[in-house]
Amino acid sequence: MPTPDRPTADTPIAQAPARLREQQFELTRHLRDPQSIPAPPGIEERRLAVYRELLFNNLAGLLAGSFPVIRRLLDDGAWRTLVRDFYREHRCRSPLFTRIAGEFTDYLAQVPLHERDLPAFLPELAHYEWVELALQIDESAAPAPWTPADESDLVDTGLALSPLAWPLAYRWPVHRIGPDHRPDTPPDTPTLLLVRRERDGNVRFSELSPLAFRLLQLLEAGPGATGRTLLLALAVEAGSDDASAFVAHGVPLLRQMQASGVLTATSSAD
Repeated sequence: MPTPDRPTADTPIAQAPARLREQQFELTRHLRDPQSIPAPPGIEERRLAVYRELLFNNLAGLLAGSFPVIRRLLDDGAWRTLVRDFYREHRCRSPLFTRIAGEFTDYLAQVPLHERDLPAFLPELAHYEWVELALQIDESAAPAPWTPADESDLVDTGLALSPLAWPLAYRWPVHRIGPDHRPDTPPDTPTLLLVRRERDGNVRFSELSPLAFRLLQLLEAGPGATGRTLLLALAVEAGSDDASAFVAHGVPLLRQMQASGVLTATSSAD
């Protein structure tokens, strides 16, 4: 698996004798790039080859499981080249297996895709696939259930976005990309999605309307705002000439988000 370029001062490798550390660095550099970096002397090639292949295959298998759509999009050669490039070039910030998918996502956001004959949508697709794992392992606690007493309570209570509900915006239609749909250019309108972890532990994706996405954006920027405040702000942005009617039409949206646990109460409005 990918390893940090240099250890921290309190790790066992940092406390090892200088020559041993250098040998370990030589081995690590070789494992990352066996085509360019010679193996350290004194290691039997047969055993080293087994170790090289084991590490690379473990990494490739881990990433294939985390990014199944990307794996199906790329043929075997392109996939192995991409994994090899990541293994050689990227310096991970964590040795934990659960963090490797996030590191791979970061890597794809930085590499010049056009120089490697990779589709332009790959970074966003990787992020979309990574989000499911990220939300599954997120340690945030689920908010306490909240049931408003009536419509007035729904719109006049301070609201917060659940930490287990993430609004996402993409240039590419990432939820539709697959072997049978490989767009060359992004559409004119963004793809707006909500990913949330429900109380049963399952992660679910749903599409958002521009209005719903903007409401969640406003709530992220100003937690504690009431539903009425949020809807009135949206009415101004939309140029509505009947704010009261706009609020009334927005109440079902608030109710839907409350029922699905996306919104929770923070405090009662004065």
